[in-house]
Amino acid sequence: MTTTLRPTEPLQRATDGALSRHYQVCVNSRPVGAVHLATSPVFGPGVAQIQDLRIEEPDRGRGRGTVAALAAEEVARGWGCRRIELRVPATAEAALRLVTALGYVHRNRGMEKPLGDTAPRLPAGSRPRPMTEAEFAPWLEHGIEVYAQDWTDRGVPEEEAWARSRRDHDVLLPQGRTTENMRFSVLEHDGEQVGTLWVSIADDKAFVFDVEADEAFRGRGHGRSLMLLAEAQAVAAGKRVMGLNVFAGNTPAERLYESLGYVPVGYSMYKNLL
Repeated sequence: MTTTLRPTEPLQRATDGALSRHYQVCVNSRPVGAVHLATSPVFGPGVAQIQDLRIEEPDRGRGRGTVAALAAEEVARGWGCRRIELRVPATAEAALRLVTALGYVHRNRGMEKPLGDTAPRLPAGSRPRPMTEAEFAPWLEHGIEVYAQDWTDRGVPEEEAWARSRRDHDVLLPQGRTTENMRFSVLEHDGEQVGTLWVSIADDKAFVFDVEADEAFRGRGHGRSLMLLAEAQAVAAGKRVMGLNVFAGNTPAERLYESLGYVPVGYSMYKNLL
């Protein structure tokens, strides 16, 4: 039996060069699933995304998904893409095994935690305060640099990584420190600054965009205190779920989040196309 991709629409071309196309996965011309392939809205036409890949239940476990994924990679190469990305829900264990076997690398994972009605208390001696305007500018530049380096360390070319970092910060913070529904905090312990926190309460879930203990005070539990502060801010805003992303290989952060009850909800994967 032969598994192929059959286009269900003409190739969609946007004015900025973005490409997109839907396909049927067929076995001897019989539809058994679907694929949606597009170029990245963030990294541009040089990077493809498998935005959807589904095989119908009766045809699963027969290698159809493997062939469909490989066929999607060939289409992406034909588009001139040098990298392909996808996101796998944490509950889709078979899909995660499949893409790992095909050479996709874990870049980062999303995690979430349900919150109760009572805000957690900070340890004795720890006190939060709003970040000042004078503190915000150097904090932002540092954050842009660190975020770009995180992407560079995980296979994204330096120019792309910096462009993504600046774009993401511009989109999220159009009014800088005064952007609506954003909280920027400094944590002090016994009168000394020990870390910073950026939390969004814009949607139905709160989200930690950045949490960092100052280098001189790491390893003393202040990262945990910053996360408790994030949860307290979320509860105060009426949010009952906290989300975050953690890059692969950041073992201390992963252990901290897991110890606080955060669980994976999705994995972002990538593969270089040679």
